[in-house]
Amino acid sequence: MVTRLLLLGSTGSIGRQCLDVVRAHPDQFTIVGLATNTNHRILWDQTLEFHPRWIAVADENAAREFPRDRLPEGTGFLSGPESLTEITRAAEADVAVIATVGAVGFKPTFAAAARGLRIALANKEVLAMAGGLLMQTARTRGVPIIPIDSEHSAVLQCLQCGRPEEVERIILTASGGPFRGKKPAEFENVSIQEALNHPTWSMGAKITIDSATLFNKGLEVIEAHHLFDVPLDRIDVIVHPQSVIHSMVEFRDGSIMAQLGDADMRTPIQYALSYPCRISRSGRKLNLLDISQLTFYPPDLESFPCLAIAYEAARVGGTMPAYMSVANEELVDAYLHDQICFGAIPRYLEESLSHHHVVQSYTLNDIYEVDRESRRVTREIISRARVKP
Repeated sequence: MVTRLLLLGSTGSIGRQCLDVVRAHPDQFTIVGLATNTNHRILWDQTLEFHPRWIAVADENAAREFPRDRLPEGTGFLSGPESLTEITRAAEADVAVIATVGAVGFKPTFAAAARGLRIALANKEVLAMAGGLLMQTARTRGVPIIPIDSEHSAVLQCLQCGRPEEVERIILTASGGPFRGKKPAEFENVSIQEALNHPTWSMGAKITIDSATLFNKGLEVIEAHHLFDVPLDRIDVIVHPQSVIHSMVEFRDGSIMAQLGDADMRTPIQYALSYPCRISRSGRKLNLLDISQLTFYPPDLESFPCLAIAYEAARVGGTMPAYMSVANEELVDAYLHDQICFGAIPRYLEESLSHHHVVQSYTLNDIYEVDRESRRVTREIISRARVKP
């Protein structure tokens, strides 16, 4: 049986690699929907190749430039800020692949859960913003949420070696990013190009910057807490520069199960699409004889305070993780547009969080309001900065 895929964020790094998996297994997967925010040119090429029933362009300026009058027969076109949610409700899919970045993936993920679609989730912010609510919705609808992140894919695989009550802790590995070993004073003048030069993974700009600050690992801690129902104090992060072990699970008898693989996102993507089955994958695979050493270090929270900030926001709970996620999104965008320096990201993040009044028992409408509040406050902080400190 061919699995019908709705791919949100098809023009980004994860989206393009997802389509590589589809190309390699045309007998297993077919594309019924594609969506992007702004990159209409890549979406056009993808549309001509895969002939989906629906496509969507969220950015209205990009949508106006899209040649909708030349679309293949039978392909519907949606546009505007709500189009990702609209295509999620319209497409006759089996799996919704959420490969968007940032808060834009929030509404369509909940729409997919409401429809009962299986969700292959690559968007870290969705679980950070409302993980408890999403998992509750998924359980009510009987919807499996399968992670695409290499770390959470690894944890999911390791957990199959024991029962939930036997889990002692989850160990998430981090490459350390491009600035491993640097001290705080060195971060004031690092260039955008340096921050985007990840030593191991090829990713989109936003997640690459989050990796450089270790904020992404904080999001992954929150994700793991919700996905696997494990308390925060039993989720550890260790730095593993080789990125061979993608994460581990320690069981109560002292056994530690690890998932190893090449640093290629196509592996966890394919596993998420075919779960619970495994299908063959061509291309590069891990060769154990090529590994000279595996090393591990504790994270340096003085140099990378974003990880500590994320842990604390998760402990506070309620709407604080959502506020934090959106504030970081704004700060990373400001950094990528050369409005603030790299070292300012954690400073301004803490400043923004200090303004938030947490709602512990929240609704979806509360999250939407928190999104607006966080963007407003954080943009004001960025605006007051005027020049890089």
